[in-house]
Amino acid sequence: MLTSVRGLLAATLMAGSMLAAAPAFADETDAPSDITVSGNVALVTDYRFRGLSQSNGDPAIQGAINVNHSSGLYAGLWSSSIKFAAPAADAVYGNQELDLYAGWTGEVTSGVTADVGLLYYVYPGGRVGKANFFEPYASLSTTLGPVTAKAGLNYAWKQASLDFNADGQSDDSIYLYGELSTGIPNTPISLSAHVGYADGALTPNFATGKTLAYKGGWDYNVGASFAVTKNVSLSATYVGVDGNSLRDYSNDTVVGTLKVTF
Repeated sequence: MLTSVRGLLAATLMAGSMLAAAPAFADETDAPSDITVSGNVALVTDYRFRGLSQSNGDPAIQGAINVNHSSGLYAGLWSSSIKFAAPAADAVYGNQELDLYAGWTGEVTSGVTADVGLLYYVYPGGRVGKANFFEPYASLSTTLGPVTAKAGLNYAWKQASLDFNADGQSDDSIYLYGELSTGIPNTPISLSAHVGYADGALTPNFATGKTLAYKGGWDYNVGASFAVTKNVSLSATYVGVDGNSLRDYSNDTVVGTLKVTF
């Protein structure tokens, strides 16, 4: 598999931490805890972030740990191995992405669930320049018959690490999206669809060189997931994005995922 030794080590340590956090034998008479810990480890054929590859079209190892409280408060981390073909990008971002997040989720009115929080993108392997940035997020979700619908936005305020046009000014970015998902009755198969619109520093039109301005652009994906067991799933997702079609970066592709949850 084409990924870094450091990325493999990070994923291995993450998996070990999740296994250590999981209770080995739960007494059925124990009272439910207010705090639950969950996690997952995944292998993807390509790490696509809002339609754009963060692994140069190669496989990536990913993992997460999440801590939830019964009040709706939560915090966690998600990490992935990354790789960029351009030496300048590789020097800035290194070979690992680490996302730290915290927030609250809960029902705000009958049948409608809100999720609000703050993401902090960290690139510990970066060697030069500024890469880390903050991004608050908010979403609402509900069920429409057998379908779950979700709409949300992420907004990264002006930060020096988002100065991709190199004009010396801090830039910002906004991302709006909608999602639909459903399970096929009496089968282990679920379906999903996503469409997003990015404007500002993270627009795909600028990232792929289609424009020299931060002109907004769309990304979308549709996929299917198969639950092999309660804790193991396989999925395939078709991904498309606006901008120039660059091989191993922004060309349409199918991403396969093997995920194990704990």
